Amino acid sequence: MHFKRSDFKIIKNYIAEIGDDDVSYVLSTFTITYIRVEKEHGSEIVTNQLHFNHCFLFFTMLKFCSIFSKSKSKNLFLLRSRTKSTSRSQSSPAAYTFSRRIFPYSKHSSLLARVSISRVPPSRSFATDSEARDSIEYDVVVVGAGPAGLSAAIRLKQLCHQKGADLSVCVVEKGAEVGAHIISGNVFEPRALDELLPQWKQEEAPINTPVSSDKFWFLTKNRAISLPSPFHNKGNYVISLSQLVRWLGAKAEELGVEIYPGFAASEILYDANNKVIGIGTNDMGIAKDGSKKENFQRGVEVKGRITLLAEGCRGSLSEKIIGRYNLREKGGAEHQTYALGIKEVWEIDERKHQPGAVLHTLGWPLDHKTYGGSFLYHMKDNQISIGFVVALNYQNPFMNPYEEFQKFKHHPAIRQYLEGGTVIQYGARTLNEGGFQSIPYPVFPGGAIIGCSAGFLNVPKIKGTHTAMKSGMLAAEVTFGVLNEGLDMDMYWKALRNSWIWDELYKARNYRPAFEYGLIPGLALSGLEHYLLRGKHPFTLKHGKADHEATNAAQLHSPIQYPKADGVLSFDVPTSLHRSNTNHEHDQPPHLRLRDPKIPETVNLPVYAAPESRYCPARVYEYVADEHNQLKLQINAQNCLHCKACDIKDPKQNIEWTVPEGGGGPGYSVM
Repeated sequence: MHFKRSDFKIIKNYIAEIGDDDVSYVLSTFTITYIRVEKEHGSEIVTNQLHFNHCFLFFTMLKFCSIFSKSKSKNLFLLRSRTKSTSRSQSSPAAYTFSRRIFPYSKHSSLLARVSISRVPPSRSFATDSEARDSIEYDVVVVGAGPAGLSAAIRLKQLCHQKGADLSVCVVEKGAEVGAHIISGNVFEPRALDELLPQWKQEEAPINTPVSSDKFWFLTKNRAISLPSPFHNKGNYVISLSQLVRWLGAKAEELGVEIYPGFAASEILYDANNKVIGIGTNDMGIAKDGSKKENFQRGVEVKGRITLLAEGCRGSLSEKIIGRYNLREKGGAEHQTYALGIKEVWEIDERKHQPGAVLHTLGWPLDHKTYGGSFLYHMKDNQISIGFVVALNYQNPFMNPYEEFQKFKHHPAIRQYLEGGTVIQYGARTLNEGGFQSIPYPVFPGGAIIGCSAGFLNVPKIKGTHTAMKSGMLAAEVTFGVLNEGLDMDMYWKALRNSWIWDELYKARNYRPAFEYGLIPGLALSGLEHYLLRGKHPFTLKHGKADHEATNAAQLHSPIQYPKADGVLSFDVPTSLHRSNTNHEHDQPPHLRLRDPKIPETVNLPVYAAPESRYCPARVYEYVADEHNQLKLQINAQNCLHCKACDIKDPKQNIEWTVPEGGGGPGYSVM
């Protein structure tokens, strides 16, 4: 079934007719049932027929439902299927419950209602193999409700309002709610936000802890040596990026952007001319063996005249697009390089809390051949954000980034802040470090790549949010011109090259490659670059090997013995995972796929000593003995934090990260 934009007017009018303060809705696939809930006198049921299919439409319906945020009693929403005609197999309820999550942005701001999904046991199957997916059309489809995607959506709607145009904009997000998968340091540079929403201070954005001090230490095992800080964080803010993204989501919705969390974009849609025409969301309710479960729901096609990919670092669809259209070659880009960032948020003793204090470190516990470091930021409310970043081109396969982080917290200069504190949340994510040299051509037929999917992180600044937002804004401006003024999408590439993003990344281009020569030479070269040449080198350094190629054979290294977690400052992986709120449906096809199932036991284990069991910060990959006492790889996909380290670091590139069912993954709230 295909849906037009006008179909939603029918839904809007229907809800206007039945609006009430105390209501519940039971939505069948082809029936909408209105239930008036009487608190003391039972219930009265009134049924009306509307022909709409798939829970995707349910979210659209909610957006028109004024009673959703006004209801005095708890609303219950059920999506159920109903038998259609004999042209389809017999079908019956495949139900989901929807619960509200409320996020206050400040004591004065309004509350935003969010919807999350939890599964209700159904009774019968739903669809046949031949059933086509439903589709819905928009002018612009954005994949990913992060800083880049939401900035693009907001800018598009701003231009519509300024120029009297009407473009429909949809954002699909794989997390259960906007911000659920967002994790970052984050010392926020508001440059792009100043351009996008100049009144953000008056509108009470969750940006309220200005940087008060800025320190940079070189750590030895027992000492902290102060170095001149190269970061220049005056005027910046210590924030939670997941909270900022929720605020941006609210702003986008106020402007008319339609945001659909809980829907994972699993494939790109192409027309006969190899042009991108949108995305497809993955099917729900498929068992591990590939069979349809009783709650099976077919995915939906979300079509757009322009598709903007804002998936973040190592986006699965973005990587396919880059490969399909040879965008690295077209842009003259080198391979991308990556790091893995692992983070905790602690609540500490208020006597130790210094709001706005910023600290970065290099050195211990990493060896001099491994690039990486740490951060410790004092947020508001006696909270600190502490994290550890390890470049994924490390050579020693016995390296365990998670354990390096746990070890780091025991340094005398660091533990002083943590002792007596409590961990609130844990998470991990990879980040782009390729910088200027690794930016692919960001335009493809039918759309563009924005934000960290393209890789705009400024490594010496350790910042990428402002550049991601700006890239989204630039793409939005070009998209508006394409749809209304006959411009070419390739203008986005020109706009990037003429923007402050390009200037900023060009000046910083030699910082990260300098550390290919080791820590001390890297400090010397980067110091020369930063303090004297200021990006005016007559040459551009190249990156070394790709991260997966940098891993040495285990025989060249000795195993690393890490101290046991004490449960006070350091913790085992299961304890940390619980704090990430990560969750996946166990009975679904693994979203972590092996291109060759033999490689783990024939290559990774004997040659590299099973590195996937160590580089993963969620213990997704374990080697366990089978009935013949032979070690076999076990994939605990339900633990996945969506960090993408496995997709990057596997020595033979044998692991492919794909999206799981929408709504799965971590549930970050203060990261």
